[in-house]
Amino acid sequence: MKLRLDLLEHLTDEDILEEVLANSHRYKPEPLFSKTGVGSLSSASIEERAQEEARSTARIQRAMERLKRSGGGNNPKSYRSTKP
Repeated sequence: MKLRLDLLEHLTDEDILEEVLANSHRYKPEPLFSKTGVGSLSSASIEERAQEEARSTARIQRAMERLKRSGGGNNPKSYRSTKP
């Protein structure tokens, strides 16, 4: 998977909040959350995965537009993830 680290600079708080709100219903805190700070994330349905992909594509497009407007879109760099 190629990562566009140059686009991270163009994420906004609204971009992050949109994804947080879209996934918060899947978060299940453990009974002792206030003491342990531990919880879990339930699996996403096929429809939720499709919506996640659509949001991701839209977020990338918005970031690329912001990059172009800032004048940094001439030579985008791609990076490979080091995670397996």
